[in-house]
Amino acid sequence: MESGGGGGGKHFILVHGLSHGGWCWYKVVARLRAAGHRATALDMAASGVDPARLHEVASFEEYSRPLLDAVAAAPDGERLVLVGHSLGGLNVALAMERFPSKVAAAVFLAASMPRVGSHMGITIEEFMETIEPGFFMDSETMVLNTEQGPRNAVLFGPNLLAAKVYDQCPAEDLELAKLLLRPGSQFMEDPMMKDETLLTDGNYGSVKRVFVIAKADGSSTEDAQRRMVDLSPGAEVEEIAGADHMAMLSKPTELCEVLLKIANKYD
Repeated sequence: MESGGGGGGKHFILVHGLSHGGWCWYKVVARLRAAGHRATALDMAASGVDPARLHEVASFEEYSRPLLDAVAAAPDGERLVLVGHSLGGLNVALAMERFPSKVAAAVFLAASMPRVGSHMGITIEEFMETIEPGFFMDSETMVLNTEQGPRNAVLFGPNLLAAKVYDQCPAEDLELAKLLLRPGSQFMEDPMMKDETLLTDGNYGSVKRVFVIAKADGSSTEDAQRRMVDLSPGAEVEEIAGADHMAMLSKPTELCEVLLKIANKYD
């Protein structure tokens, strides 16, 4: 999903979280376009309407390929604002490491924000340590047989979505998610997720990072979100009151205001 804006506008590339697709950004895309900017809402591999099946995606890099290709294809001189939601923060981090000169700022929306010196998967490990048994409620967990070996995957259940993910969203958006969600994987078995040397100060660490706290996130406390910031020196913070985990759907106008503020600051 790509929308054009007027000349001189910013270009935002929006990356969804686990099991979602570019469709979840539809309200934000419309608002950014109305404000005269470009917005590209991508589907990662085997997500949204991407034709691949999850068991066919060999690695986290392959899963991230739509984003890496989009950033690589950006014209010289066009500096992007990358926005990653939830797991999408790790896709954005990889793009920052590969193409730091093309990224004006990276926004982590209630997202996994890794840090230099630690492997990317630690953000997921730390989250899993904080949740209570039964957190995933009626979600379906599965093991995929892939050419690389077994891979864990999950499909979020409707009760989980209603209680902890879409709890401040309009009912229509919850129903949309029930129709469009696909099984997702965090690729924790991938060696890339365990590589402590992957992210470097010179590349990833050189890009401006802003963490956006969703203050009413039912899947992650505000304290947990702030701890991620505390572990990432140099990251700035914005916050959105009343935003659940799907802030792009529960508080799209407020999120767009934050995104435009960040884009204007780091032109």
